[in-house]
Amino acid sequence: MNKHHEPTGSADEQQITLRSPAELADALPYLLGFHPTDSVVMVALHGGRGRFGGRLRLGIPRSPGEWPPVAEQLAECLVEGSERRGTRPDGIVVFLCQDPAEGESGQRVMERLRPFAQRLRTACGALDVPVYEALCISDGRYWSYCCPDVRCCPPEGTGLALPGTSVMAAAAAYAGIRVRGSLREMEARLEPRPAPAAEGQARALDDAGAALVPRILGAGSRERVGAETLRLARVLMRRLGDAPRGGVLDSGAGETDAADDGLIGDDEAAAVILGLQDRVTRDRAAEWMEGAEAEPALRLWRALARRCVGPYAEHGAAPLSLAGWVAWSLGDEPAARVALGLALRLDPRYVFARLLHQACNQGMDPEELRRCLRRERAARAAPDPRRAARRPRARPVRPPAVRKALPPAAASRPEAPADRGGGDRRSGRRGTRSGR
Repeated sequence: MNKHHEPTGSADEQQITLRSPAELADALPYLLGFHPTDSVVMVALHGGRGRFGGRLRLGIPRSPGEWPPVAEQLAECLVEGSERRGTRPDGIVVFLCQDPAEGESGQRVMERLRPFAQRLRTACGALDVPVYEALCISDGRYWSYCCPDVRCCPPEGTGLALPGTSVMAAAAAYAGIRVRGSLREMEARLEPRPAPAAEGQARALDDAGAALVPRILGAGSRERVGAETLRLARVLMRRLGDAPRGGVLDSGAGETDAADDGLIGDDEAAAVILGLQDRVTRDRAAEWMEGAEAEPALRLWRALARRCVGPYAEHGAAPLSLAGWVAWSLGDEPAARVALGLALRLDPRYVFARLLHQACNQGMDPEELRRCLRRERAARAAPDPRRAARRPRARPVRPPAVRKALPPAAASRPEAPADRGGGDRRSGRRGTRSGR
């Protein structure tokens, strides 16, 4: 088993060495900032000592038929993304993390995912980058797909280390790095509200859609609806900002989220959710990504994602993408990836989320997009009537282009598509989604 050296802080600080599959498995939550569940994670290794580099996480596709193309695209994304950052990987470590289904054992999960692991190894090898280790983590145990030695990697698997007892845990504690729970816990913070609260929100979305769609389709009204959406969003941000709060970037802040939900009325949430379906309005809302605006904006986008209930679930792609963008801008990459992954689960073709997700996974600096948004904002504020005449409407702002897009079906676990039926009260709601 190769040794892998991972910095615990800056380049000048002491590095730690991971000597075994057990230590690799224990290090995974510290690399991502959370415990991945139902995920494939790939980590690039550089140099003769196996320094950790770029990493990506995607939901494991449900259908084995998706595994070959997903494996090829994942390998290409990681290798080419590392090359764009300056260094081609010398090797890759693969993790497949999935809890057993009811009546299933961890060993059965390992065997079921073995063909996917082999596809990933083959895809990386086709790019001349070897997979040094491939681990399956399930039910508190791990298995190696690469090590044939039953003395260190027995068929029944090996138990994971007790939390907080490994060299990585000690280094993380010293550096102030913490693991914020599981992926499921982070996703739960952004998922739609359960009944009966969802019923009132669905009625409010019905009513708001019936009122807004004719206005949006009317001449000149789309811009007015966008302006009203942004004004209301600012009101809600001020309301949230004035209220006491816990840590905004704490993935376990359930009490804070419940308090935020209580500060936003169903009608207010419905109006902003539907208004954000307009691409230009959404892009202007993305400008609240730094300074005093960022934290209340993040809380608002999370709260609105929880209000996209029932047949309006697809509308959550806009607030989830905004939540992911603001989290990334604030330096919280794990939360950003989770929010953007959920947006892509709702709508795999949502361009704003796809580009942000790819840029975040490739380790790009969000400052480039921040500069672009600042310029757009300054241009609108400049008192130049000639420029205003030339630019009746701001162009949509998109993240920096990336060469390889993550496979849409694998950005997170595929879900059954949202109900798109044209029921009596909901027949007009699709008209509010005017752009991606």
